[in-house]
Amino acid sequence: MKRFEIGGQCVEPGSHQHITLPALRLYNDAPLDLRIDVFHGTKPGPVLLVSAAIHGDELNGIEVCRRLINTVDARELAGTLVVVPIVNLFGFIQQSRYLPDRRDLNRCFPGSERGAMGSRMAYLFSEELVKKSTHIVDLHTGAINRSNLPQIRVDVENEKALAMAKAFSTPVILHSKERDGSLRALANELNIPLILYEAGEALRFDEASISAGVIGVQNVMKHLKIMKGRRRGRRVTPVIARRSTWVRAERDGLIIPKVELGQTIQKQQVLALSVSPHGGEGDEVESPVRGIIIGCSNIPVANEGEALFNVAQFDKDTMSDATESVGSFTEVYENKPYEQ
Repeated sequence: MKRFEIGGQCVEPGSHQHITLPALRLYNDAPLDLRIDVFHGTKPGPVLLVSAAIHGDELNGIEVCRRLINTVDARELAGTLVVVPIVNLFGFIQQSRYLPDRRDLNRCFPGSERGAMGSRMAYLFSEELVKKSTHIVDLHTGAINRSNLPQIRVDVENEKALAMAKAFSTPVILHSKERDGSLRALANELNIPLILYEAGEALRFDEASISAGVIGVQNVMKHLKIMKGRRRGRRVTPVIARRSTWVRAERDGLIIPKVELGQTIQKQQVLALSVSPHGGEGDEVESPVRGIIIGCSNIPVANEGEALFNVAQFDKDTMSDATESVGSFTEVYENKPYEQ
């Protein structure tokens, strides 16, 4: 078994090493380093990259990484696990999704050595981490004041990535094409299977999302035979949704929700009431489709056109399976005490 090299440093077989990569500098010339944990196994195998906080305010993934780091033993691995808990260092410090210049780091890949801040960070991440990986799990949450049901987003036409998504064991797998400049687009170009885990809300910890994320990554490691053992969470059988629809506010006002995240809904079901703060009868917000709510706004006010509920749509023969899968997930992960 050869040593694993990253950032000019070598990691011996069967060892865990903290590595810092010089990234950028703050205005006061203070260095800002990208911190990486590398677990290099004793036997040959895949190189799995697990990254979080490409959007700096998405915290659930950071906690998934922290717990993962505390549970892995490099001596028991076949292959290599590379964990990057915080990719967007600037956004994390500022509790912001973006970089200081308001650029989205996840639209800057593959980046450039001589570009702007986001481009240079993306280039460093691409050259030192992505190109040394064989598989990637990218951890995300919903935006500020918007919650996502734990789900995997993946191009279901990519067989290797779909197999990883199924192994992860979230209730819903949402078919999703990559966006230009994203880490997914770069991975696809390099023929590296990548799955994107979406769960919870920005700037908030959600125990169900975190626990499912830790077990999901471990399941992927077992699927890839990096880690030994049987997969956990087998009660949750993922169901593929090939499309989703955002239900939007049709008028300005206060939003009184009538449904919740993970709920199965019918076409033309009332999802919320939109009412005036000055009284009077409200307008019903109806769903144009049948499906399961996989995302929702947590703000009880909305202007006309703002997104309120994201509804995943399933084929007729899989709708009941999806409902059962979400129910099983809730039974397994909800109401669990916070793990240290």
